Amino acid sequence: MDEQGRARRPGGRSARVRAAVHQAVTELVRERGYGNFTVGDIAARAGVADTSLYRRWGNLQALLGDVLLTRLNARSPMPDTGSLAGDLRAHAANVAREVTGPDGLALVRLTIALSGEGQQGLQARDELLADRTRQLQAMLDRARGRGEDPPDVLEVLDHLLAPIYMRVLFGAGPLTPDYLDGLVDRLLASGEDRTGSWR
Repeated sequence: MDEQGRARRPGGRSARVRAAVHQAVTELVRERGYGNFTVGDIAARAGVADTSLYRRWGNLQALLGDVLLTRLNARSPMPDTGSLAGDLRAHAANVAREVTGPDGLALVRLTIALSGEGQQGLQARDELLADRTRQLQAMLDRARGRGEDPPDVLEVLDHLLAPIYMRVLFGAGPLTPDYLDGLVDRLLASGEDRTGSWR
């Protein structure tokens, strides 16, 4: 094999190992729930040595945070539709689809559980939230660059995302398209009341 082929090979294997580990975590969360499996269980399910997991992620909490962020980025990426209203509606639909999927509720609970896992868990949770907040801010900054006047990140979290997660966690009702559109409409209307320029 030539040098170029050798250079590509470690990255390919690394990606395969990461995918296998992420799949193992998702399966174990679904089957057992958080707190009922170890790094050794993940390694055995993924077919790799547990030392490899510690070397790459350092601890279980960091691994779980990586799994959550990777899944969110893949399944509910930040949209770029060309308008603030379109972006918010698409983002709400993406999040709703993710959290109501086969593993959605388990992974939402996993995110919350990290908060109770000491300093390592808090760090993993904070890194996950910080990364998603940066992506959300970039979406809002694009709207501002188009001449729109978007809400700030906390308003989006409070008025759009929090109701979605609370409804799923407490089984308070389905995430229908009408419900999601209503959340976006109220967020936009609250901005219009202050600035007259969100729509």
